[in-house]
Amino acid sequence: MRAALLERVGAPLVVRDLDLAPPGPEEVLVRIEAAGVCHSDQHYLAGDLTCPLPVVPGHEGTGVIEAVGPGVSRFRPGDRVCLMWRPRCGQCRNCLVGRPALCEAAGVMVGSGGLLDGTTRLSADGEKVHHLLGVSCFAEYAVVSERAVVPVPDGVPPEIAAIAGCAVITGVGAVLNAIGECAGDGIVIFGAGGVGLSAVLGAVLAGANPIVVVDVVADRLETAERLGATHVVDASATDVAAALNDIRPGGAEWAIEAIGRPDTLETAFAALRPGGTLVAVGLGKVGQTFTVPVNLLVQRERRIVGSLYGSANPLVDLPKIFDLYLAGRLPLDLLVGRRYRLDQINEAFADLTGGAVGRGVIVP
Repeated sequence: MRAALLERVGAPLVVRDLDLAPPGPEEVLVRIEAAGVCHSDQHYLAGDLTCPLPVVPGHEGTGVIEAVGPGVSRFRPGDRVCLMWRPRCGQCRNCLVGRPALCEAAGVMVGSGGLLDGTTRLSADGEKVHHLLGVSCFAEYAVVSERAVVPVPDGVPPEIAAIAGCAVITGVGAVLNAIGECAGDGIVIFGAGGVGLSAVLGAVLAGANPIVVVDVVADRLETAERLGATHVVDASATDVAAALNDIRPGGAEWAIEAIGRPDTLETAFAALRPGGTLVAVGLGKVGQTFTVPVNLLVQRERRIVGSLYGSANPLVDLPKIFDLYLAGRLPLDLLVGRRYRLDQINEAFADLTGGAVGRGVIVP
């Protein structure tokens, strides 16, 4: 099969022929129909996050099951599925208490560059090639654990199913799961990429007001307004703190930071009213930190929480997202940006880092 291979940090991806072994026990072979281009992949390409190399990136995808391995009972060839980069083992403490986004087995998979058993199905000329987050969907096919797929109902286009598996569930989930009840509360969302725009959709569903989006790209801010943001702030041309205080005097009840930068995290924390909460969603470089004023944290009882994968239970939350999309309650089509062929993968990442609007998607 053809796949995009990262041979070393900082190098362009190389699209080439690789060998893919058949699915093993409790694994499925998926023919990829669409794969989203996510900033998390860019972090691995740039070395901000580390993984074993060489590796086939891509963790936000969808496709059709072509074959199943021994012991697979929930799926059959022909099923349309959405891929999850955080499968649940169902046995560790985090899975058992209802926090599968923190599954211990999935964490081990990141370090091994393999699937749940720690081994890889990918190779090139007899040499080992690693999986990224147990998915590796910048390819024509992928072998994944059956615990890493969710059924996709009829009527959901491949591009929508793909972005739902990461950007949408992360952004919508940050509101519905990490924040929860917030009708009438103010939310400030920093970053209008795929995750930030999905958080706007979650805020609309939850009845938050006002919904303020901060970014530096005018077209992204325009999209945020189309999705339901009540106010937007162009950080490249405006004093953000002053603008936010004009919109919500005294501060917002909630802030979501979907970028992963220390300066925006600090601005987001400063934008909170007493008792407010900052939900950190964006990833940064390994070891990166930001400064928190101790007295503001204590005297104003502000909180900071992290949210991985929308703090979601994907087997429950992704079907809800698909249902809401089909019911017209989640206009996810507005999140999809440019379509690219696999051979255009490096162009897709150049557009991503250049401020492209909407989620770029790799399609056959």
